Amino acid sequence: MIRIAVDAMSGDRGLPVAVDAALASLEAHPELALVLVGDEAALREELGRRRKADRFDDRLRLHHAGEVVGMCESPARSLRQKKDSSMRVAINLVQAGEAEACVSAGNTGALMATARFVLKTLAGIDRPAIVSPIPSRRGRTLMLDLGANAECTPEQLFQFAVMGAVLAHAVHGIESPRVGLLNIGAEEIKGNLQIQQAGKLLADSELNYIGFVEGDDIYIGDVDVVVCDGFVGNVALKTSEGLGKLIAQFLREEFSRNALTRTAAFFAMPVLKAFRLRVDPRQYNGATLVGLQGTVIKSHGDADAVAFASAINVARMAVDQQVPRRIHDLLAHNLGE
Repeated sequence: MIRIAVDAMSGDRGLPVAVDAALASLEAHPELALVLVGDEAALREELGRRRKADRFDDRLRLHHAGEVVGMCESPARSLRQKKDSSMRVAINLVQAGEAEACVSAGNTGALMATARFVLKTLAGIDRPAIVSPIPSRRGRTLMLDLGANAECTPEQLFQFAVMGAVLAHAVHGIESPRVGLLNIGAEEIKGNLQIQQAGKLLADSELNYIGFVEGDDIYIGDVDVVVCDGFVGNVALKTSEGLGKLIAQFLREEFSRNALTRTAAFFAMPVLKAFRLRVDPRQYNGATLVGLQGTVIKSHGDADAVAFASAINVARMAVDQQVPRRIHDLLAHNLGE
């Protein structure tokens, strides 16, 4: 049985989404057990509104937490002053061995700070990183770091590459993940000193390193893991999200322009639905905080129940494949420890 602690109170949509996602996850995965962390009275009331909730009494338990970390709250403040928050309690359950992973849709900075403080980093890892799949021509590309570390040393970029490769293999089933280092050009002479030194470290490792990659390679290149610092990664991610919304808006405007285009939209509907399914961000929800002595998954703050359930599933697969242990072993092997 895989037991996961769910921070049920955080995020933009709060308790109803977390409860719906939890019940859907329990129904889809018989080997899964969940601990819903939050205001116990509110949790019981919310579960009472759902007819099928009592079917999972043997795999669903509640754990009270009296506080909630706000989405705009300072990470330092939440760490010092909200020790009974649903986020902190859920992570504490992982540290205590009462859960094997934690899922939260809460404040990213607070989640990273709390997870790092409570769980600590793996040996050989300087800083945890945020990694998430992005839709691409190959299906999906893992990218890290996506915002946890604005500035990184070459050694830290190398560590990110190891963690991304392990995740790509363990969770996404890629036998020998192709790792690329994001740069302003694919030529060996391109990039600053930090990127150049990181490239040398990766070239000397046993990872399947393919060299420098450019921004368009994230989506159409032959690469499985793209490595960058958190500043570049977060800008690239937010740019991608904005472009996706712009394309969707343009399509709506063009198909609704007149009677002829509305008719064309009707006949194009099967293609449009298939396209929407391929790029649906809900199926890619669930960013992993890698490098910790435990599994912590960050759901998008505005996730609906479908997206939140995807994040829970990412946690389930990471636990099943023992991702932290495998990161430790691969890093030790590449460093000759």
